[in-house]
Amino acid sequence: MAATAGDFAESMVKEKLGIKDMSNALPGHGGVMDRLDSVVWAMLTAYLGVVALGLA
Repeated sequence: MAATAGDFAESMVKEKLGIKDMSNALPGHGGVMDRLDSVVWAMLTAYLGVVALGLA
């Protein structure tokens, strides 16, 4: 669910900015952030979950 939320959030930012790709590093793929947005949000959610449970 966190990965999907990350992808959705990044798509909303791109829509508000009126751009299609975040960078030209990966043409046709939406840029580097389109490849990483899901992973970043999932890692953040996992970290916050571990901290909230007192495991870290």
